[in-house]
Amino acid sequence: MSVVEPAARPVLGIVVPCFNEAAGLAQFHARLTTVMAQIGLSWCVVYVNDGSRDATWDVMEALAAASPDVTLVNLSRNFGKEIALTAGLDHVRAQGAVVVIDADLQDPPEVIPELVAVWQEGVDMVYARRRSRSGESWMKKATASLFYRLMERIGDRVVMPPDTGDFRLLSRRALDSLLALRERHRFMKGLFAWIGYPSQAVLYDRAPRTGGRSSFNYWSLWNFALEGITSFTVAPLKISMYLGLLVAALAVLYGGIIVVRTLIIGNPVPGYPSLMAVILFLGGIQLTTLGVIGEYLARIFNETKQRPLYLVERVVQSHPVVDPAN
Repeated sequence: MSVVEPAARPVLGIVVPCFNEAAGLAQFHARLTTVMAQIGLSWCVVYVNDGSRDATWDVMEALAAASPDVTLVNLSRNFGKEIALTAGLDHVRAQGAVVVIDADLQDPPEVIPELVAVWQEGVDMVYARRRSRSGESWMKKATASLFYRLMERIGDRVVMPPDTGDFRLLSRRALDSLLALRERHRFMKGLFAWIGYPSQAVLYDRAPRTGGRSSFNYWSLWNFALEGITSFTVAPLKISMYLGLLVAALAVLYGGIIVVRTLIIGNPVPGYPSLMAVILFLGGIQLTTLGVIGEYLARIFNETKQRPLYLVERVVQSHPVVDPAN
């Protein structure tokens, strides 16, 4: 693969992971083009098709045919948003900074000039923090807030800013540091926070989706939260240990009480319901602890396979893309 000389690279790059975004992708690109023209810096955009089942790829090809600033990456199947985002970051060729944004227009492209302005002041990572979240249920807002607060408390020296998604700008050195992290279980919000570097927030109002429907339901969000917790903290393992110690201490205390009662008033036979309650309680604690251990063990198992993060079926570009290996 040929490599573009640094002087030929655009200053800004935009990475847009897409899954079933045919309904609103053309509108997103039109707004993005208008915004980037106002900034006045050279730019390019990388659209990643993450195994979409609608006409997303056809829309992408039409955009690429009409614009020299568009690069398309078509993954061989659906790998998930975190992997699709990584694929886009691998293929972007901007020399100055990269902006990550979704195509559903909930994160308005009109915020990008504010991100760029802060970056030009010397900040390596400028993240867009949601001031309001239109079009989302109170349950989703409450659970999202709870998750960010939980991660703030239990994160192992990695503090993720609350009310912040993937929408952000990264300097070239921040991007290079991020791409050096090749773990298979990728929780990008945590990886963004892990690399550090000077960071600053830009407040914005999140809009409702303009087309299509979100692929995230509550089950997906639960698994997403589980991925984030197990990727960036061993707190669940510690909690399991402390819970086991607590149950053991209570068992010793209860055993002492039984001995004292037996010496004083004899040995009455305990009731069957109370015995079953204790057995079921201890069994539940044991199974929960094994489940937590299993989650971490599964991640070790997946990492040892050393499979590539993704496979690319096709790349469509108007200019050569920098080889990520260089």
